[in-house]
Amino acid sequence: MDLAFTPEEQAFREEIRGWVKTNLPAEIAHKVHNALRLTRDDMQRWAKILGKKGWLGWGWPKEFGGPGWNAVQKHLFEEECALAGAPRVIPFGPVMVAPVIMTFGNKAQQERFLPGIASGEVWWSQGYSEPGSGSDLASVKCRAERQGDKYIVNGQKTWTTLGQYGEWIFCLVRTSNEGKPQTGISFLLIDMKSPGVSVRPIKLLDGESEVNEVWFDNVEVPAENLIGEENKGWTYAKHLLSHERTNIADVNRAKRELERLKRIAKAEGVWDDTRFRDQIALLEVDVVALEMLVLRVLSAEKSGKNSLDIAGLLKIKGSEIQQRYSELMMLAAGPYSLPFIEEAMEAGWQGNFPGGVSNNAPLASTYFNLRKTTIYGGSNEVQRNIVAQTVLG
Repeated sequence: MDLAFTPEEQAFREEIRGWVKTNLPAEIAHKVHNALRLTRDDMQRWAKILGKKGWLGWGWPKEFGGPGWNAVQKHLFEEECALAGAPRVIPFGPVMVAPVIMTFGNKAQQERFLPGIASGEVWWSQGYSEPGSGSDLASVKCRAERQGDKYIVNGQKTWTTLGQYGEWIFCLVRTSNEGKPQTGISFLLIDMKSPGVSVRPIKLLDGESEVNEVWFDNVEVPAENLIGEENKGWTYAKHLLSHERTNIADVNRAKRELERLKRIAKAEGVWDDTRFRDQIALLEVDVVALEMLVLRVLSAEKSGKNSLDIAGLLKIKGSEIQQRYSELMMLAAGPYSLPFIEEAMEAGWQGNFPGGVSNNAPLASTYFNLRKTTIYGGSNEVQRNIVAQTVLG
């Protein structure tokens, strides 16, 4: 297998690197490299910069306004953005719901929703999980009842990431109780400004309110916001999940954070500890292996093959790597890994580390936050069962 990039691909990488260096605001890159809190404006600002260039939908085909890049080009774009310190693009619009609308939505829906996603103007949220439906999404109970030309939605979604910023939300809703649970689910797009929609923050272990509960109380949704056919939403959800789990792997962020781990280890005087450096080396091997898996998924997508089983493997390994690098960073800093103190964070102070290289890095907060990664997007235990059934038989 030849893993070397072609001269054309290397030239493409240089083009992306130069553009990102010129257009990524320095203050945002500083926050990303030092794990400082990103505001909604920070994330939206970068999304709009990408949108203006036509790159927010970097994985989109040309027919829908995307650049039409191949799998290698998409990978190189993601890598250069991550290494430069660009914020991770909020995936719910451009990475998740957009491919569903492109594949299963009608022309009117595509013309209505895709431009706002591509420009970064509209913030989308994901309404999948419920208090009793996490990894087992087929058991969703949030109900949508058809009444003439509209649906009346009642129920609750939970763990809605950054839902406090959401303007639209795509939801799995139950429209029938007939037959198997999967056969009664529909895929509905809901305006979060609609009367009856309420968002309640959930404070996490790291002290932040990154996730939310979203409640629907007799919310009226036009029937034209139904994607595809009624009761066929499970099919569309599976299509979306292949994109979600590939995105969750976040290999390029892992490569950036691996370099940050090395900087912290050197600044804190543990780089010369052979045993600690062994742990960094083991992590680096896992990151390289994860990158090879990502390229395999992208190659499968390019050739039209179903990559959902491999995407499950990506989710498992990617989430474990995120937890491991956050743990090693905290171990490297020892007592200088400060727990989250909200008042200090708001005042812009997050600790001062010896050596200055890892200044203002809330390592304990990151560690606590990333405990979630092996649970969300389908817990790793469930993912292993799926991989066992679909790959091993």
